[in-house]
Amino acid sequence: DALNYITNFYPPAAEKQRAPCTVLALQNLFRHGVWFRCDGHSYLFSGATIVNRRRFLTAKEVQAMMQAARQGPTGERDYCLILLAFRHGMRISELLDLHYHDLDLNEGRVNVRRLKNGFSTIHPLRFDEREAIERWSLVRAGWKAADKTDALFISRRGTALSRQQAYRIIRSAGENAGTVTHTHPHMLRHACGYELAERGTDTRLIQDYLGHRNIRHTVRYTASNAARFAGIWERNNLLEEKDQKTKNEITD
Repeated sequence: DALNYITNFYPPAAEKQRAPCTVLALQNLFRHGVWFRCDGHSYLFSGATIVNRRRFLTAKEVQAMMQAARQGPTGERDYCLILLAFRHGMRISELLDLHYHDLDLNEGRVNVRRLKNGFSTIHPLRFDEREAIERWSLVRAGWKAADKTDALFISRRGTALSRQQAYRIIRSAGENAGTVTHTHPHMLRHACGYELAERGTDTRLIQDYLGHRNIRHTVRYTASNAARFAGIWERNNLLEEKDQKTKNEITD
C-alpha cells in the first residue's frame, strides 16, 4: 500500500520504472519526510504529505478531545483521563499508575510520581479536575470488581487500564474531535508544557512542574513560545526616536 501511495506521485510515464524503492527510503518517508533517491532520481516528500508530524496539541484541541471523549460509553473515565494527563503533563505510565491514595480531593492535591528519574511533586487539583474525578468515581463504583483495586483508571473488567487501551482512548478522542494530527498520550504532556509557556510561566517553574531534572528538556517549550514575541512590532524604534529628537533639537 505504501508503495502504491508513492507511485501515485510519479509522472505516469515513469511510474513503472520508479516504483521499486528501497525499504530504507520508505522508512525515511514515513518517519521524517525527506529527500530520497530512487533509480537515480531525487524526490521530496514532506511528513505532512502522509501525516501531520506536530508533536503537541493546543489547549483548544485538548478541550475538543475531552468533549468528544465524554460522548462515548466510557465518557466520564476517558474525559477524566485526558484532563489529568494534560493538566499535569503526565507520561502514560505515570497516568496509569495513579491511585486513590495519591489524591486528596478535600485539600485539592495530587501526588505526581514521575518516572525516568524525574522530580516527583505535589500538584494542586483545580475545581474542574476534582469534579471530573468525582463524576468518574461514581460511574467506576458500578463497574465489575471496582472495589478490588485502588487504581484510579480501570477497564470494564475491573482491571487496571492498559497502555494499549489508553492509546486507543486518546487516538479515538482525537479522531472524533477532528484534530489535524494523529494523537497519542505523550502529546498531552507536550501540550501541557507549551500551554504553560504560552501563559508566560517561568521556565524553572515549568521544569519543576513537569519533573525535568535537566532544564534543557524544558527550554523547548519556552524557546518556541510565540507569546513571548507578542507586541514586539508595537514598540517604537528607539534609534529612530533618538534621531528624530536630535533633528528637532537642531531645528530649534
